[in-house]
Order: sequence, then C-alpha cells, then structure tokens
Amino acid sequence: MTSLSTGQDFQRYVPIVGDISAKNPLAYRATRGVVEVVNAVQMAVAESYINGLEVPDSVLRSLFNTCMPVIFKHFPSLLAPYEWVLGETDHLAEGSKELMKIQYDLPQGMLNRMIGDWKVIYPKYSMGLWEKGAVDLEQSQMHMIDDMIEKLEIQDGDNILDFGCGWGCVPNYILSKFPNVRFTGLNLSHEQCEYMRQKMQDPESYLSSGRFTLVEGDLNEVQFEEKFDKIVSVGVFCHVGNLTNAFKKLASFLKPEGKFFLHIITVRTPNNISSVFTHKYIFPHGRYWSFDTVPTFNKDFKTIDRWYLNGTNYHQTFEAWLKNFDDSYDEVKNLGYGIDPAKFRRIWRFYLIWLGSNFACCDGEINGNGQFLMVHNN
Repeated sequence: MTSLSTGQDFQRYVPIVGDISAKNPLAYRATRGVVEVVNAVQMAVAESYINGLEVPDSVLRSLFNTCMPVIFKHFPSLLAPYEWVLGETDHLAEGSKELMKIQYDLPQGMLNRMIGDWKVIYPKYSMGLWEKGAVDLEQSQMHMIDDMIEKLEIQDGDNILDFGCGWGCVPNYILSKFPNVRFTGLNLSHEQCEYMRQKMQDPESYLSSGRFTLVEGDLNEVQFEEKFDKIVSVGVFCHVGNLTNAFKKLASFLKPEGKFFLHIITVRTPNNISSVFTHKYIFPHGRYWSFDTVPTFNKDFKTIDRWYLNGTNYHQTFEAWLKNFDDSYDEVKNLGYGIDPAKFRRIWRFYLIWLGSNFACCDGEINGNGQFLMVHNN
C-alpha cells in the first residue's frame, strides 16, 4: 500500500505518465504541452492521408499497432486532446447540431450499407458481440442485444425507453422477441427518425405493431407523461458532456423500482480520452469516458453491476464495417456529402482503420465497451 502511494505521489510530478488529473500544476502544464505536439502529429498523418498520400492499409495498421499500445499502456494523458475531455462540461449534449450535420444526418444510403440493414436487425452503429461465436455482422448484433436483454432482465410487458435509439434496431429486435413489450424511442437525428417513420408504416416491421412510439427531440427538452419500467441507452453517451444532468433527467423518467442499462465505448485508463481527428471529421465533441468514471456519479442512479466487453469485439465490428464500406462505395459515392467523394472516402477509411486498430491493441483489454446497470439511488 505504501509503495503504491509513493508511486502515485511520484507521478504527480512527472509529465505525461499516469493520471493527468492528479498532476501538480507544473507537470500538468508540461503534459498539456506534449499533448499539443501529439495532436499536431496525429492531424498531420490524418490530413496527409485524407488529401491523397498513397499509403497501403498494411502500413497504416503497422503505424497504429506500433504507437497506440505504448500510449494506451504508459501515456494515456496524451489521448486527451482538449481539457474539456477530462471532466464534465456545461452542456448535456455536446455539439449536437454539428454532430447531426457531420454524422447522423448524412445521406442514409452510406451508413445503412456500411453498418448493415436486415429484416429484423436495422442499422446499428455500435459494437457487435462476437465472442459468443457470431459468424457474421448481423448475428453479432443479435448476440449483443440478446446479452443486453439478459443483463437488464427484460420481461414481457415492460414499458421501455431507448434514449438515442438510432434507426430503431434495438426496439425492433426486442419487440420481435416479446409480444407485449412497449418501446419509446428518443432521437435527435431527423434522418434516422425518417427511416423509423417509414418502418412504422411497414407491416413487416415490428415498429409498426402499435407498441412503438417515436419522439424526435432533445433530452434537454423532452418530457413524458408516464414513467418507464426500464431505460436503455446504447452508444450515445460519448456525445453526452454532463453525466450528472443526463442521469438526473433519465432518473426522472424511470419508475422507482426501474432499471437503467447504459452501453458505451469506454477506456480502462485513468482519464477519459478523445481525438482531434474524430472531433473534426467524425464525432464533434465526442469523448470516451473512463470505465471507472460512471460509478463515481452515483447521485441520482446507483451502479449495481457493470461489465467490460473486450475491444476485440469492436475491432471485428469495425473490420466488417470497413469491408461493407469498400464494397458499397461505388453505389454511394455520389449521394452528396458536401465534399469531394474521394476525400470523403479517405476520411472514412482512415477512421475505420484507425479505430479498429485501437480497439484491437493491448489485446482489447484497455479500449473496449462498458455496460452499467443502474437503479434509483434512494
């Protein structure tokens, strides 16, 4: 114990090693200075590739596979490009208008083909669960939702809220399993809501069963007349900047005996992380909360169980998305993204290769997905 305390005390004075939040002022400033250099290098590599530098995929993967394990294991503070990444911000939803423009309100043809669109499994922009023997992307997403159903102990007849429901994949699949479950989907993306509205008119879709209600709106503003038995949120909280306010609002929607299941990308590092590249091109104001952060917000909710899902699951998911993206590019390149199609392709290929490599590094034990089961903190 004394040795651990001595090591932690020593790290307070050493830049870039360990938890940046625990540094003394001088070491903190020095660390932030090194972070600026790392940010510049990262963007130089990304922008060179995006603007036409011919680099084989194998070279990109070798670069990421060499650098990222060292940084994740020894210098995680270098993965916090902005100070706001390290803690809560004033805004519940970070950069939501930018996010819709850059990501979720893009022409749906590209994303739907990339992440998959099947009869029951609609596009789902989050990890598939491969470690239980899934043979393809569709089955991995089924396994992931089945695993969630078991952990949340969903019962037939439950009234469930899906915060950030995407294209409605989770509600549609669960409605197919339980004939008396009711779902409400809350989503800010107009394009995703239009997709679900079409499904709500399709007799083959479970969203048309009369047991699904769609609310297009912002968590900051929405109110519901009835309380829910359960709340699920899959992959949305990397866009939430204030856990305190988000948990308080969601707790107000839940019955006293209800449960909240949160699934997020997470890191088992001392501090939260983000990226200058993804902030600019993919997820404005996105961050990955540290796995140990969520339980520290036990104010309106209390965490009663949590699971870490190995990053190799997301690595395989990204590899499948990359193949789908490449296979469908000729079909979607002229849908209209506001930039040159070739540049658009390079932005997304860099993103898919880089994130896929990051989740695979360190045998998936540092960068993966976290799941948290919460109840009212009475």
